[in-house]
Amino acid sequence: MSEYDAIVLGAGAAGLFCAATAGQRGKRVLLLDHNAEVGRKILISGGGRCNFTNIYTAPDRYLSANPHFAKSALARYTPADFIKLVDSYGIAWHEKTLGQLFCDGSAKQIVAMLLEESAKGDVTIRLGTETGAVEHRDGQFHVGGASAPALVIATGGPSIPKLGATSFAYELARQFGLKVVQPRPALVPLTLSGEDALFTELSGVATDVVARCGKTAFREAALFTHRGLSGPAILQVSSYWQRGEDVRIDYLPDQPHGWLLEAKRAQPRAPLRRVLPLPERLATTLAERLGVVGELGNQSDKVLRAAEARLHDWHFAPNGSEGYAKAEVTAGGVSTAELSSQTMEAKKMPGLYAIGEAVDVTGWLGGYNFQWAWASAWAAGQAL
Repeated sequence: MSEYDAIVLGAGAAGLFCAATAGQRGKRVLLLDHNAEVGRKILISGGGRCNFTNIYTAPDRYLSANPHFAKSALARYTPADFIKLVDSYGIAWHEKTLGQLFCDGSAKQIVAMLLEESAKGDVTIRLGTETGAVEHRDGQFHVGGASAPALVIATGGPSIPKLGATSFAYELARQFGLKVVQPRPALVPLTLSGEDALFTELSGVATDVVARCGKTAFREAALFTHRGLSGPAILQVSSYWQRGEDVRIDYLPDQPHGWLLEAKRAQPRAPLRRVLPLPERLATTLAERLGVVGELGNQSDKVLRAAEARLHDWHFAPNGSEGYAKAEVTAGGVSTAELSSQTMEAKKMPGLYAIGEAVDVTGWLGGYNFQWAWASAWAAGQAL
């Protein structure tokens, strides 16, 4: 039986960073993963360039049953802290939109950095290893021929199963008496059926919109797919969407009130589809659905006011999502009520920690989930 100070399960973003942090503090750390390579989600993120943080990180950009839980960890390990680490490795990066930071080169650079940080901490990494039973006795956690007084659950959620993602974190949490908030796919494309299904014929068409679900709204691109709706705006609202709710789209967020009547006066002979500043296929479909055919000059003001109102508040009724296969993250997870927000340690199971996506803290699209991985991992790594 090999003895360590801590065993970390899961060699993704959170697990690697936690192991490295603890190792560099002099702890003997074992990092285990059933995958044959580390950081598989890191490697595919951001189109292979890894959207590794967001400079606008703030607690209100995270979903959780306890909206205050993430504040402590996020305040103690910030985007600036991670940027400093990235810079120290000479990794070139750039900001895209909305505070999203990407590598100029490849996500492989972030993985290589995390492996080097782990090496600096003398972390023992075992890959391609099925964890098997996890037991706790005599104040020690026993996993695959190793033991330690501390165990960190960093195995993420079930999103993107082809990368080896499973529900193992929740099973392990329940084994030790921790409650789990019902997991569900998040940052995921939504599917359409019924009357809305005709929009799938617009597959490949994208446009800038404001997408709303309840009181939450995002302004970014929406993309029509052969199954329904995707694109950043839709992925964002999908995290808030519940089955049975509508998703509402403002197709023309920059157009002022009364713009369609102005268009009628300025271009009375133009059809609606011609005056809509939208991709042609989308403009044609919307005009047909609204029943506004023929010249604008032949339409009553009442009809045009109704058309304008609907274009600014178009309701879709998704029948579901594309599920964990296409979900970038998993919402829900190990209940924050079970954990210390300072250390990520289970309140009723000393020595057991949960970090990253395994926890019921889910960020917006755009680097927020990586920042939660780094921050929660750092908090646990300091406490181990």
